[in-house]
Amino acid sequence: MTALRVLVTGASGFLGRAVAAELVAAGHEVSCFQRRPSGVAGARDLLGSVTAEVDLKHAVIGMDAVVHLAAKVSLAGDPRDFEAVNVEGTRSLLGAAVDAGVSRFVFVSSPSVAHAGASIVGSDAGPADPARARGDYARTKARAELLALDADSPLMRVVAVRPHLVWGPGDTQLVARIVDRARAGRLPLLGHGAALIDTTYVDNAATAISAALDRVPDVHGNAYVITNGEPRPVAELLDGMCRAAGVRPPAWSVPAALARAGGSAIEAAWRVRPGVDEPPMTRFLAEQLSTAHWFDQRRTRADLHWTPRVTLDEGFRRLAAAYAQPPAPGGRESG
Repeated sequence: MTALRVLVTGASGFLGRAVAAELVAAGHEVSCFQRRPSGVAGARDLLGSVTAEVDLKHAVIGMDAVVHLAAKVSLAGDPRDFEAVNVEGTRSLLGAAVDAGVSRFVFVSSPSVAHAGASIVGSDAGPADPARARGDYARTKARAELLALDADSPLMRVVAVRPHLVWGPGDTQLVARIVDRARAGRLPLLGHGAALIDTTYVDNAATAISAALDRVPDVHGNAYVITNGEPRPVAELLDGMCRAAGVRPPAWSVPAALARAGGSAIEAAWRVRPGVDEPPMTRFLAEQLSTAHWFDQRRTRADLHWTPRVTLDEGFRRLAAAYAQPPAPGGRESG
């Protein structure tokens, strides 16, 4: 792999830190751009916001490549915030990168950009579809992915990667929310918990994104879904995460149709009177937990010259080891 000067946006987030650390380990000169320090050893921090064009123009100076992870990720919130960060922030970063002579651009997207609510069974990466994507996050990420791929040219080559349900030690989104809800007795199975779902251990997501950066000259203009390639029933995945954290897995269930209807109602209520946290259920979340979504990984692995290093079972062992460690002073436990 050729050593590059790489700007990683969103490197203070769970996946962003892992990607920046992986790129440092691969020998790249890494700069991290986000609103607070990334804590990535061996990388340079540039503090700023993707909503501030002057910050972006400064950040891309001298860069060979950009890996863009910064995004507003939430089940709820002001639609204008999703638009400003996910769409307009991406648009501004693309423009700044072109002006600065950046030659490679990796847009980190989500499989939700092509998910319209139905089961996904062994599919490849379908086209991003803002009109059918569920929720403000998915819709704005779909628009941003289309902007990124439309910017692909001989001068700046662009590839989109879509890691699916990334998790691991230190994850404060998927794992922590599952564990917290299970500990409080508020984590049901939707339906029978039999829907097959793909997930991605964080180290595998990071190595795949690093591989995509290396392969941009040969695979530009394409989108790739990234997963472990080990679909499991959702009940088994929840069980593995809960047991790793030492809490009881869900022992009660809610009909999937009822959860979807309830999620729609809760979303409507949150728009009128938002809660202090994300809503306990949304229609999108209910669909994600009750329908199959696993992906054909053959094109991803062949084109990116990549295979996952960490199996799901090994990931659960690492998660359990992290939860077994005492929490840092003044902080919450890992996961």
